[in-house]
Amino acid sequence: MRLLIDTHAWAWAVDGDPRLSVRARALIADPATELIVSAVVPWELATKFRVGKWAQAEAILRDLDAALDQPNVRPLGISHAHAKRAGLLAFPNRDPFDRILAAQAELEGLALMTADSVFGQGGIEVVW
Repeated sequence: MRLLIDTHAWAWAVDGDPRLSVRARALIADPATELIVSAVVPWELATKFRVGKWAQAEAILRDLDAALDQPNVRPLGISHAHAKRAGLLAFPNRDPFDRILAAQAELEGLALMTADSVFGQGGIEVVW
């Protein structure tokens, strides 16, 4: 299974946060699951840390390279096609990070690991 992982799910997985669902935790631990980590993840973490909305993001950012250097983790950059689709999506969420993730999930044919129900409203396959 290939899954695009939302920023909060990535942070919760890295921190061992109990808010990560049992299913998400099992899928992340499964070596057959390919976790796709968008460039949105460090961008959102850094932005929210900088503006004082997510103090814990500093530690996650500091150890980001090590966390990404796992056999079942793959990075995903933001392409022009992703950006264009994010801008054009008829999606109920205006958050630019979420819009990019939705566009990437759609264009790359990926389910999104997220606790955020807004993605399901936008027609994105959600795994949680």
